[in-house]
Amino acid sequence: MEVYSISSVTYQINEEIKDKEIRLVDEEGAQLGIMLSSEAFQIAVDKELDLVKIAPNSNPPVCKIMDYGKYRFEQTKREKEARRNQHIVEVKEMRMSPSIGDNDFKVKLDHGIRFLKNGDRLKVTIRFRGREMAHTNIGEELLKKYAAECEEFGNVDKNPKLEGRYMSMFLTPKVTKR
Repeated sequence: MEVYSISSVTYQINEEIKDKEIRLVDEEGAQLGIMLSSEAFQIAVDKELDLVKIAPNSNPPVCKIMDYGKYRFEQTKREKEARRNQHIVEVKEMRMSPSIGDNDFKVKLDHGIRFLKNGDRLKVTIRFRGREMAHTNIGEELLKKYAAECEEFGNVDKNPKLEGRYMSMFLTPKVTKR
């Protein structure tokens, strides 16, 4: 199993901090002022905690006294939670022809509504063959009818547009409050 890290920040801790002077923040977040890094490290050792450089680019660098192991554990826990809660939006495609039957249209509509309920974008495409190209208005009416039927679950993102032999339209799911 591969572990993907959202934020791969590496911190300098304890003896790794080579700066002469640092700005110190204690475990409650109170400023303790600017002091030598050796003094700050000694304060951290006395409290049985770690000295962690949290802002290396500031002048002087900012270090905080904290339990680094506990901090890393909570960080990985937050990353797992964020990964669990994210939803990758997919684009599902529904293909039809301008001469589609009523029952077939209903089946395609039911599938499209299910995709929109799942939070996926929907691309509805009509393919014109042969002489059907002379009647693209039928396809456009069909797509508008499809959009009207899906109006409760999704919004038209891109209106019907003819590209070569295909006319397509995009629907996005309506945002629902959880």
